[in-house]
Amino acid sequence: MNRCISLFLVIILISACTVKSPKQVIVNAEKSGITADSGMVVSANLLSSLVGIKILQKGGNAIDAAVATEFALAVCFPEAGNIGGGGFMVIRTNDGKSDVIDYREKAPLLASRNMFLDKSGNVKVGLSTGTHLASGVPGTVDGLITAHSRYGKLSFKDVIQPSIDLAENGFILTREQAEDFNSNRSKFVARNSGKTAFVKDSLWKEGEIMIQKDLSETLKRIRDYGRDGFYSGRTAHLLLREMKKGNGIMSERDLSEYKSVLRVPLYSDYKGYKIITVPPPSSGGIILLQLLGMVEPFPIREWGFNSIQTIHLMVEAERRAFADRSEFMGDPESMIVTVNQLVNKKYLINRMSNYNKNEATPSSQTTHGYPEQHESEETTHYSVVDSKGNAVSVTTTLNDTFGNSIVVDSAGFLLNNQMDDFSVKPGVPNMYGLVGGDVNSIQPGKKMLSSMTPAIVEKDGKLFLVVGSPGGSTIPTSVFQVIVNVLDFGMSLEEAVDAARFHHQWLPELVYFEKNRIDSLAYQKLTNMGYELKVRSSIGRVNAIMLLPDGKKVSGADKRGNNSACGY
Repeated sequence: MNRCISLFLVIILISACTVKSPKQVIVNAEKSGITADSGMVVSANLLSSLVGIKILQKGGNAIDAAVATEFALAVCFPEAGNIGGGGFMVIRTNDGKSDVIDYREKAPLLASRNMFLDKSGNVKVGLSTGTHLASGVPGTVDGLITAHSRYGKLSFKDVIQPSIDLAENGFILTREQAEDFNSNRSKFVARNSGKTAFVKDSLWKEGEIMIQKDLSETLKRIRDYGRDGFYSGRTAHLLLREMKKGNGIMSERDLSEYKSVLRVPLYSDYKGYKIITVPPPSSGGIILLQLLGMVEPFPIREWGFNSIQTIHLMVEAERRAFADRSEFMGDPESMIVTVNQLVNKKYLINRMSNYNKNEATPSSQTTHGYPEQHESEETTHYSVVDSKGNAVSVTTTLNDTFGNSIVVDSAGFLLNNQMDDFSVKPGVPNMYGLVGGDVNSIQPGKKMLSSMTPAIVEKDGKLFLVVGSPGGSTIPTSVFQVIVNVLDFGMSLEEAVDAARFHHQWLPELVYFEKNRIDSLAYQKLTNMGYELKVRSSIGRVNAIMLLPDGKKVSGADKRGNNSACGY
């Protein structure tokens, strides 16, 4: 975005809010890390981060700011921000208590195991990604209202009003956003019978204002009627009308019965640090704890960042964790997920027993482990810490960029295509190349497996790090590598977030590396060890906050995306 326009916009937003604190808002306008004394918000969108900071300055806590930020993302970052999708929120209060709110989408009650297969049992290409059938029952609105009702300090109307104003009055498009809307234009046109706010007669240009009147009215109904403003009444009517128009199967009962779930977080320790993350139906938390547990016995600090030994070890850990994902992880309401066994330190040591320090282990020879049994890529992440030390780590998604690109007529919000996160056909990869097993097959009312990995790290019982990332199957490996960069390699948060990343997920038999982030000698050595390497675009877009010993907050807003940190 043009620097003058950006600065003008920041001034308008800050001056439009009556604040208690005289402290100046700090914005990472030059894409560098910032340090703040009081509160901080790091998200994928500058305006959304500023909305969160405004709420903190009005006296709201981290949960108020998180809810406000997410509603603003639904307006200003529709690529992934949403009210038509779902997510996971990790909360840690300043007294050390933690909670997880699971507002993952659900399969409609009329969903069936083979709904995306033809008569021959083959997957119908595009049915689980680009149609009304691709949508799970949205959970975002219920999840945010649940979080606010349990932990919020300000009134809900105060928290949601900034997003209403942004939708009604419009916001200025960045160059990247204009390009995103233009590149998706053909899908918007093909998949929507009516005109949407995302398409105009000419192509979008940087600096133009996007106004979303239909979305503002939907947000007003949520403001005035709470949960009923989305899951019943006019908004529900419009959503169900859209479903009927596109031969979707979501019903009034699906909407009325949807409830977010309060879950007990997963905990583990890594070299004296406490890791707090999400349980199933996200696989991300288990994978993160498995990865940390598998590499912990090895001297990676001595080996160094991105040494051949370090990359080899971490790739082999990733291979084994994703093999376990395929076999053991799914919706805990539909199966028994052996969480404690899967993250048990002895089990993880045993998983690495066939690790060969000199060569790659083919995925064909790497199956899932055998834990003791007892009677279980478009996303966005934001992190918030307030002046009292309350922290929120949230990952939320529509699945693909702009979800299925279908806008609910007259309601203004995009539908998700989360049904593709099920194993549409066990053994057949989804859009992210993940191969799932029968445990993640489609069932009515079931939650699809996720890779979202919002996490919080404690040091000596105190808040230390809030972290998470978008990126589909690369989410847990991105979060894993950032944590290791900080805890093992002693990087600053900005260095840890911006450092080169790689990714392996068991199948396909490929190790992905970011372009121009590995030298030719390392490339050749890894190839000689038996790895098939593939260069790709950026891996993950981590947004994180770290607390310094003096209590100041430091931002890590990933340079891979148009991410922004704001603090005061």
